[in-house]
Amino acid sequence: MGQANSGGHPSAGCETFDWDVARRMLAGLPGGGLNIAHEAADRHVADGNGHRPALLCLGRRYERRQLSYLDLADGSGRVAAFLQRLGLNKGDVVAVLLDRSAEFFLAALGTWKAGGVFCPLFSAFGPGPLKSRLELARARVLITSSGLYQRKVAAIRAALPELTHVVTVAESGESPSGCLDFAALMAAQTPQPAIATAESDPALLHFTSGTAGTPKGAIHSHRCVLSLLVSARQVFDLTADDVYWCTADPGWVTGSAYGIIAPLVNGCLSVVDEAEFDTRRWYGILKDEKVTVWYTTPTNIRLMMRFGAALARSYRQNSLRVAASVGEPLNREAVAWGEKALGVPFLDTWWQTETGAIAIANRAGCTHPGSMGKPLPGIETALITFEHGRLSVAEQPEAIGELALKANLPSLFLGYLGDPARTEASFADGWYLTGDQVRRDAAGCIWFVGRSDDMIKSAAHTIGPFEVECALMNHPAVAETGVVGKPDLLLREVPVAFVSVNPGFEAGESLRLELLSFARQELGSALAPREILFVESLPKTNTGKIMRRVLKAKASSEPDEDDPIGTALCPGRFDDE
Repeated sequence: MGQANSGGHPSAGCETFDWDVARRMLAGLPGGGLNIAHEAADRHVADGNGHRPALLCLGRRYERRQLSYLDLADGSGRVAAFLQRLGLNKGDVVAVLLDRSAEFFLAALGTWKAGGVFCPLFSAFGPGPLKSRLELARARVLITSSGLYQRKVAAIRAALPELTHVVTVAESGESPSGCLDFAALMAAQTPQPAIATAESDPALLHFTSGTAGTPKGAIHSHRCVLSLLVSARQVFDLTADDVYWCTADPGWVTGSAYGIIAPLVNGCLSVVDEAEFDTRRWYGILKDEKVTVWYTTPTNIRLMMRFGAALARSYRQNSLRVAASVGEPLNREAVAWGEKALGVPFLDTWWQTETGAIAIANRAGCTHPGSMGKPLPGIETALITFEHGRLSVAEQPEAIGELALKANLPSLFLGYLGDPARTEASFADGWYLTGDQVRRDAAGCIWFVGRSDDMIKSAAHTIGPFEVECALMNHPAVAETGVVGKPDLLLREVPVAFVSVNPGFEAGESLRLELLSFARQELGSALAPREILFVESLPKTNTGKIMRRVLKAKASSEPDEDDPIGTALCPGRFDDE
């Protein structure tokens, strides 16, 4: 493969940012090496800050449970001790299937202290997806709740010979037969410090299948803690005085990276809400708990928007300093709504499971609504194209190409579990290839165009679904929309839009014609969707991303094996990222 042009388009500030200097912010293990759990808990105790609150857990009935950094260090040390007592060796995988809870944090930190690899799983998964991931991970230990075990794991356990121990957090009564009790194991142990681990040792395994394809396990090392420490300061200006709330599901990479690691290494207080989404509850938490930094998803933002600005304004007297979004591109209307309703604009951030940490973001005082933002200091990016097998870097403003990151990011994944070919295909000439098609404007802001495999080829035009979706979202009737390509004998593909409508509007022929006309006026006939299909809600992953392969199958009238109800769009969520 040919060499890239030497210049690329380095991120603002990357010429003066030095990762070696940034490493001095980490404590490191007393005997040398690096361990995430030590940086997240034990170092604060050693610095005399063990009394500071680390977690505020809110139960479904608003029960309050607070843990200090000393509590985290002690509890995770006990988890590490019992994992080693169970025979866990350095590098073994510990799978964790838990909802939001203090035990989720203790299980993660304890796994790292014991030298294990932490592998979170979605509690929304059924037995089939859980079995396949536990098999691929070759998990030695599973930590879950007694209820989740009975509903989802008990029936498949016999088919998992490498799963030697299941530890359950009791919800009521005793642990299920054949399982060990989490609290009893902790109580019987003496806390231990983190064992010696190197920064290159594997620490996390996240399964991701995105919106298409088979699951792939991305492996990250302990060095990712540096990127997470730095990026939280760069984007959120996070300090130990902040009250931070990340709403990510524990099974998602954001739940580990910015739910556990980033806030704890920065020494702040994290709010952990154990209940499901509820608009009034969330507004109440933001106000009553004096949350200063809030990290959530576009899906949650749109759900809150649907309840109207009046409700939001009643909670406008809050402590929010930063509100940010992750998971999929955020349109400019949602950014503006945040400022109007909550007093702060939503800052869109971009990263992937593979990058392990935020790489591109809007930041306070430097917001470009609708864009991904600019690369963070220390992140070098390029827009690349392949011509006749040769990689070239686009330099000119408004160029479109595949986003690539220089492969020196500390949080960049080590590779895909058991798939060296797929790993190798993700890199070229020292660049990590993201698969995202983007545009870079004259100011250096990066704008999402679409996934490389989602781009719609229509006649002589290449259409990015996100551009069409943003235009449709400007219509007051549109709550959510997903755009895909439908095969066409003449044009190869034509764009088709699936639309869910806001309350007060009626899905029907009149609105369909109105939206088609609106889109043509906004986009022109070449880019506008040829069809509008109304749905109650869009099929999404557990993290809120639109599952375009399901929409594409429906647009083409083809059955999709991952659609659980076959011929109708399912309003739920099916997959992991």
